[in-house]
Amino acid sequence: MISSVNLGGGSAGTLLTYGLLILILYTAYQLAVAAKRNATIRKLGGQRAYSICNNPVTASRHVLQTIKMSNKNKIAEAYDEIFNSLPPESRHVYEHQFLPGSRTIETREPSHIKAILAGDFHSFGKGPNFHKIWSPFLGDSIFTTDGKLWHNSRSLIRPMFMTDRISDLIIFERQIEKMITHIPPSGQTIDIMDLFFRMTMDVTTDFLLGESANSLDNPNSEFTFAFNDVLSRQMRLTVFRIFRPFDKLASHTEYYRDIKTIEEFIMPYIKRTLAIPSEELEKLTKSDSETTFLHNLARFTQDPKVIRDQLIAVLLAGRDTTAATLSWAFYELAAYPDKVDRLRAEVLEFVGERGTPTYEILKNMKYLRYTLQETLRLHPAVPLNVLTTSLMKEALADTVLPSAPGAPSISVLKGDTVCYNPMSIHGRRDLYPPVSEKFADPSVFSPERWYSWQPKPWEYIPFNGGPRICPGQNFAMTEMAYCIVRMLQKYDRIEYRGDWYAQQDKMAVISRPALGVPVAFYEAKKN
Repeated sequence: MISSVNLGGGSAGTLLTYGLLILILYTAYQLAVAAKRNATIRKLGGQRAYSICNNPVTASRHVLQTIKMSNKNKIAEAYDEIFNSLPPESRHVYEHQFLPGSRTIETREPSHIKAILAGDFHSFGKGPNFHKIWSPFLGDSIFTTDGKLWHNSRSLIRPMFMTDRISDLIIFERQIEKMITHIPPSGQTIDIMDLFFRMTMDVTTDFLLGESANSLDNPNSEFTFAFNDVLSRQMRLTVFRIFRPFDKLASHTEYYRDIKTIEEFIMPYIKRTLAIPSEELEKLTKSDSETTFLHNLARFTQDPKVIRDQLIAVLLAGRDTTAATLSWAFYELAAYPDKVDRLRAEVLEFVGERGTPTYEILKNMKYLRYTLQETLRLHPAVPLNVLTTSLMKEALADTVLPSAPGAPSISVLKGDTVCYNPMSIHGRRDLYPPVSEKFADPSVFSPERWYSWQPKPWEYIPFNGGPRICPGQNFAMTEMAYCIVRMLQKYDRIEYRGDWYAQQDKMAVISRPALGVPVAFYEAKKN
């Protein structure tokens, strides 16, 4: 019996005895939890996914290896290696857990994505744990909530993206033309990614607040620095959650300092807008040229915290994803002069050297649209579940992920984390037709493939899908298209300065080129 163990010292022996007793009871409890969960999984009619680790030792090793690969900007390769090592009947889904109650399922199976985002939508959501981690920064916004709170957030945001507003094109024109003035003369090297992130920050703040953050002229402002810094710190806090309850030991001082700086920038705009009389605010929102996103929010709520949360959420989505996609597009185009020539020929055909693009013109430019779609296929803005805000779901109820051809259905328990993986889905070679003259190898950048091929539903998800589909996708696509048109009106050649093949994906909230995009632009001769 444990109580009879003599460890050669009164107090020390007693402490060790109690420690062993606690360990035995804790182990028994975890075994009971595991048995209960396994019984529920069988009762639901599905199975467990293939397990790559199921205890603190192997799970810690997996997490540390993931962090190591992430630090080397090789997280995509790490995930492909795991998926490719799975047995044939579970090639596209696996699970891992630290303890029996902390199960995570990772999938790249389209039928699972469809269930999570549409068919079984109400069984999945952000969950309380995600909300707790992200709410200091994003509050109760569309990215952190479920149920009624999420529905209210979407109802506030969606109307501003439903129409093609002339004022949006004016914002694009103003900020993109300003960005182009920061590009050095022909043949000189510039990291165009840095300019894209500054430009999209100014576009998004101009759209949200009616005034830009002016980061093109002042890239080192306190607000811009705080916004960049808080994202890095948020990522670390998200990783630390794996080691809860020890995650509470991480420092939050600089994190909250950054949030305070962001709020000090935004709150004066909110207070100024809330002071506008309701009749005047109603008139403003009916004017396409004078209204802002903030004005429209103030029509529906006078709660400054609600407005603050939605503004920061849209700022995060509007700046980073657009800038990253533009960066990847120019990285790819720099390696294919023939594609630049074809794209510029279309620009000149539809807009000319000095014309102004309109919504109708941009929608009719097929090769331009296919260039952006191909960029998002190879480099989805939110590529993996690791550290991301939108691809990690918590099961809100016991449910089952449907079976795929040759694979069993997967039982999911309330509280399980389910992650889907757009980069791995887009990279599944078995989902593409054979390589031919019309269809290049799936790993190669080829806008031309879109003339004769369209992906099946749930096999291409750069903007999510179902009720949680990105409400601002048309705004983002228009902004990117407008930017490419304006740049190719002026430049007819892009030259990559550096080792193009050494580029890596740096993945945090979004995927961006880890080495920047050092290029030189060459102005076209005017006709």
